[in-house]
Amino acid sequence: MAFGLAPPPSANSASHLGRLLEPAEWAAVGVPLLRNPREVVTGLHARHLPTPSTAVVAVLGPDERLTASASFVQRSAAAAPDGWELRNALLAQLRRVIPHDLRRRTPVRTAVLLYCRQGEAHWTEEDGAWMWALRDACVLHGLRCGAYIILTGAGWQILGEARSGRQPRSPTHPVAPIGAGGGAPEAHRHTAAR
Repeated sequence: MAFGLAPPPSANSASHLGRLLEPAEWAAVGVPLLRNPREVVTGLHARHLPTPSTAVVAVLGPDERLTASASFVQRSAAAAPDGWELRNALLAQLRRVIPHDLRRRTPVRTAVLLYCRQGEAHWTEEDGAWMWALRDACVLHGLRCGAYIILTGAGWQILGEARSGRQPRSPTHPVAPIGAGGGAPEAHRHTAAR
């Protein structure tokens, strides 16, 4: 059953704008702080070696150890970023690497998203769409919504927090993943030992 994966009947530009979070809305989500963000970022970067337009979704256990992660390049036909489309891509990756926690009363695992992109290290509409997607995917997979991290040429930054670093950083030019083509996401999975 593909609950919640069909696009809405009228996917117009107004509905696309509703599927993104502004920085103030993201702050209201109550995202838990990472105890050691540098370790999380460098670990995910070493495992997935993201290039521009690569998303890395990771699930952390209560002790903030990596439980599972997946990376993919999401190609969109739409000019404007659509949180619905991005949420569906995140859910597909989460379902491949880890079972859901929907039977739990409160989530014990946290999903974080590292997105590698070009441009300035400040909030964009694309980031707002990814934030909406992460929050919604977490609800539908029974996870806590964790940090949204961007990786640019200037380094990494957790949006909504004043934490950042110069290394690792995004390569200056996108590198096409081996075997990538068409409009389908190219996925790379990693499941940590339990």
